[in-house]
Amino acid sequence: MSATNLRIDAARLWDSIMETARIGATPKGGVKRLTLTDLDRQVRDWFVSACTAAGCTVRVDELGNIFARRPGRDNSLPPIAIGSHLDTQPTGGKFDGIIGVLAGLEVLRTLNDAGIETNAPIEVIDWTNEEGSRFAPAMLASGVFAGVFDTQYAYAREDREGVRFGDALEGIGYKGQVPAGSHKLGAFFELHIEQGPILEAEEKTIGIVTGVQGMRWYEITVTGRDAHAGSTPMRLRKDALLAAARIVEAVHAVAQAHAPNAVGTVGLIESRPNSRNVIPGEVFLTVDLRHPQDAVVAAMDAEMRAAVAEAAARTGVEATVECVWDSPAVHFDPACIEAVRAAAAAQGLPSREITSGAGHDAAYIARVAPTTMIFVPCEGGVSHNEAERTEPEQVAAGANVLLQAVLSTDARLAGRPG
Repeated sequence: MSATNLRIDAARLWDSIMETARIGATPKGGVKRLTLTDLDRQVRDWFVSACTAAGCTVRVDELGNIFARRPGRDNSLPPIAIGSHLDTQPTGGKFDGIIGVLAGLEVLRTLNDAGIETNAPIEVIDWTNEEGSRFAPAMLASGVFAGVFDTQYAYAREDREGVRFGDALEGIGYKGQVPAGSHKLGAFFELHIEQGPILEAEEKTIGIVTGVQGMRWYEITVTGRDAHAGSTPMRLRKDALLAAARIVEAVHAVAQAHAPNAVGTVGLIESRPNSRNVIPGEVFLTVDLRHPQDAVVAAMDAEMRAAVAEAAARTGVEATVECVWDSPAVHFDPACIEAVRAAAAAQGLPSREITSGAGHDAAYIARVAPTTMIFVPCEGGVSHNEAERTEPEQVAAGANVLLQAVLSTDARLAGRPG
């Protein structure tokens, strides 16, 4: 079989997905595998073992990013990399992130089975803390790799219990010695479920991802005054939760004002002291604003801040807004995009160009290497949910496009016909 006709072992890839889904499995069929927990350690150990068995050299950098390298004909060349993440949301599914890592592993296994030697090394990467559900911001370790954050900033991030990222990383035994970002990548490809409904609705198998929309994360603290619920008149209250409720509504209104492409979400709320007969004196909440155009994100930022100030003034409380993450819109590499487009067409797979609404490690890696992504459909567009689902043949199709895009990129970079 020629390299252009080579196909991955779909059953083996699906078995790997189902096997790793047992690590952190939830009663509702999903996965809870928060970053830098013992369950994260377990799936990392599985991945390292599988890559070693596939003949890879495995290195871990100071942020816990795992790099599994299959040698090429010319190992002085920067590797062509494939990757995503192994961590999940608290109510995560079986496919978000991990199919990009396991499809990379399957590409290596397929090349081994066929006895194919690539010109450049091929590297499969697990990026630490992509989700940002335990340590904010998201895509933290790929951000350090790309020079967006520094190592000490990452180590100092704390979860809601006050545990530092650096301490948690050391605690699971994955604080490596390799400096983050110390080696170049020749190109980077990331396979992922779409996490939206477009591909399924249009009956497309492959999303050719051209970029990632801009996004900003905020932390808002509203400070009022704790008081007795029964003896404090309504006119004398400084109810932090009332102000927070108005902020939640305002975030929705800001996104609606920039429809159809804008989205705004309040995803986390903590009310204190959280007692049924005490007026809340403090509320902590998070806001997530997104749009494909940076100028619109900036406008949403201004409108949201004005709404927060108004809500605080109307309720007699104070409110602070801190932007904890600002990820501008990303445009992926034209040559990598074309490699994906050509691979899908050669395999007769229906496809369309698409912009990612979600953040991914590829958004940061695009700053330091030619990058693109491949999307496959997910049922109902549901993700960050235990009900998240995609079909075996869809995962296989994405992995086969990934395989051929990597092979054609290797040939192009070597100056050989694809």
